[in-house]
Amino acid sequence: MLTQEQLNKCVVYEDNHLLVVSKPVNVPVQADASGDEDLLTALKGYIKQKYDKPGEVYLGLVHRLDRPVGGAMVFARTSKAAQRLTEQVKTRTMGRTYWAVVQGNPPETGTFEHELLKDEKTNTTKAVPKGTPGAKHASLEYRVLARKDGLSLCEIKLHTGRSHQIRVQFSTEGFPLWGDARYGGGKPGQQIGLWGRYLNLEHPTKKEPMRFSCPPENVLPFSLFSDIKGE
Repeated sequence: MLTQEQLNKCVVYEDNHLLVVSKPVNVPVQADASGDEDLLTALKGYIKQKYDKPGEVYLGLVHRLDRPVGGAMVFARTSKAAQRLTEQVKTRTMGRTYWAVVQGNPPETGTFEHELLKDEKTNTTKAVPKGTPGAKHASLEYRVLARKDGLSLCEIKLHTGRSHQIRVQFSTEGFPLWGDARYGGGKPGQQIGLWGRYLNLEHPTKKEPMRFSCPPENVLPFSLFSDIKGE
């Protein structure tokens, strides 16, 4: 159960239209079959208590992070903001930059292009040959920020938004993410090396550009690169 104090710490920015948070790891973004507390419900409770809101609190979900992944997320506090932020997601004008700790030593910079096919029954994604029915094109670019102990810290920008895209594309190229039990042979208890580091968006009413920075938690594997501060 996320306490009000924990929620206060994860809030990065808020106004009447937006709520930007640093999502805690291993918390689902919205309710799922696990029945575990989800971030959307917890944040509605946070708003209700902080502002003494009567009745149901509105909070719009406009994008997601995988359950084991932490980092920058924005929620909409009005339906108009939700509509405009969702449009930014669709048009790729909302910029999301990730940090990933991968196994091995990929080239200093690179672009990955794959066709990805999601299996809805198992909630897994794999790279498949071009022309495979149901497959969707996936593209990302990255640069290596640091290397240590056979691991590389990469900064990643997505050109597409596919399910488990970063995890699958790096694994397919031979550089699976540290701690990724699904695609990289991670062990129980290891925290996956993926984090939503930066978020760029246009304010839905002020039309001003906004940039948010969420440093990763100082635990493995990111603690190995604690001297890397980013932009």
